[in-house]
Amino acid sequence: MKLSVIIPVYNEESTIRHVLERVRAVDVGMPMELIVVDDGSTDRTAETLRSEATNVSIVHFSRVNSGKGTAIRVGLTYASGDVVIIQDADLELDPQDFRQVLKPIVDGKAEIVYGSRFLTPAPGISLKTRVANRLLTALTNLLYRSRLTDMETAYKAFRRSVLDDIRLSCRRFDFEPEVTAKLLRRGHTIAEVPISYRPRSSAEGKKIRFSDGLVAIWTLLKYRIAG
Repeated sequence: MKLSVIIPVYNEESTIRHVLERVRAVDVGMPMELIVVDDGSTDRTAETLRSEATNVSIVHFSRVNSGKGTAIRVGLTYASGDVVIIQDADLELDPQDFRQVLKPIVDGKAEIVYGSRFLTPAPGISLKTRVANRLLTALTNLLYRSRLTDMETAYKAFRRSVLDDIRLSCRRFDFEPEVTAKLLRRGHTIAEVPISYRPRSSAEGKKIRFSDGLVAIWTLLKYRIAG
């Protein structure tokens, strides 16, 4: 078994090197490839990635910024692992949680695992973020008869075979609701495990906005109807 870690990155010059170091430091018990997709960064992110090229399996540089969803789709074209996990290029999530996210897949108990920020107390999460995530997750559960606690989590791990069955069209943060909706529509069960979470503010570089929540709602509704 081999793990592909896809890291979409846009203007994260202050964190990307640390993220790569933390990912490389994790012993996941299997061969691991790091696939970094620079989504048209305009800061020094690309320069940092070029200096890290020997420590990364694949680095793809996009000329223009097209969004996280596009970057993940590009990363999937390079992924050769039996299991795929998404790692954001900030420091909100800890790669040390890889092992517990991957464990149900490695043990043959699940094909898809989400790392939930809400299965254990997370006092650092703002009320606004909690409400938004609860609303989106509740809508997901209502529309797709699931029992998730954190649909919008960035830590999503999949057996590659389940991703091969769906076609993604996401561009920005609609990756989360689109992949969730399409997998649930196909009858897949999504397991969840608790993860740690250190949220950052907009001033620190957080990019998701209120409008992305509206897009997520539309995406969930659209794929409930359209399939």
